[in-house]
Amino acid sequence: MNEMIKEQILTIRATGLTNMFDVNRVQRLANEYRFYELVIFLEDHKADYVHFILYGEV
Repeated sequence: MNEMIKEQILTIRATGLTNMFDVNRVQRLANEYRFYELVIFLEDHKADYVHFILYGEV
């Protein structure tokens, strides 16, 4: 996970529009915000994403 992906995740979290464990909703929001790198990342690295949400580390 690179810095751009982290920033995109944090931006979506800051909106307060979704529970961050609802990965499908996060992915839809990422698409709406044109965070296409995050959309692809969530497809391929869900476990890494959940680890980041739980522990704040990569």
